[in-house]
Amino acid sequence: MPDAAVSRWSRGSPISPPIMRSLRQLNCGFLDLQAFAAGRFGGLSTAQKEAIANCPYALFDLRFHDDGYWQRRLQSAQAWQVADTPPADPQIAAFAQLALFYAWHVAATARLSARLLLGMHEATAATLGGITLDRLPALALSEAVHLSARWSHCDAYWQALANAAARADRVRLRRVQLYGLQLAAAAHLPWP
Repeated sequence: MPDAAVSRWSRGSPISPPIMRSLRQLNCGFLDLQAFAAGRFGGLSTAQKEAIANCPYALFDLRFHDDGYWQRRLQSAQAWQVADTPPADPQIAAFAQLALFYAWHVAATARLSARLLLGMHEATAATLGGITLDRLPALALSEAVHLSARWSHCDAYWQALANAAARADRVRLRRVQLYGLQLAAAAHLPWP
């Protein structure tokens, strides 16, 4: 069933099914993190979280929308040192490492997909996709502090996701997931 759900979003999409399956797994992992799930998603079953996670974009964010920040981080060799004190939660650090590796892979292999899937600017995708794999662990450890829910300012979106999943309302859940696509597109609109 999960592969069928991924193929529904992938049909006619330039994003490959393996990239979508990996994204779904990352979204599930993000929803399982205690720091993020306790309030809104803590009471949901694994199947309900999987239903939420099956959307064509990341539910998590590592400031990928902030091109200036990432350009400075990726160009500054001194900033790549591992911090003396690790993040408070090792689960968050481990997730951030997986998420950054995924982002690097998407940026290196499907640069245009990074914009929709992760909210990443094209210049960030080009720079991130151009670094070597060995540079990712130290970068991921230092970036774990920036892990957050994507569109964390949009409480109505997150509440609607949780409510639709809790009620097992597939139609409503799909509608909310499509609303996420609108949020992703709106984030790239120029402001007057």
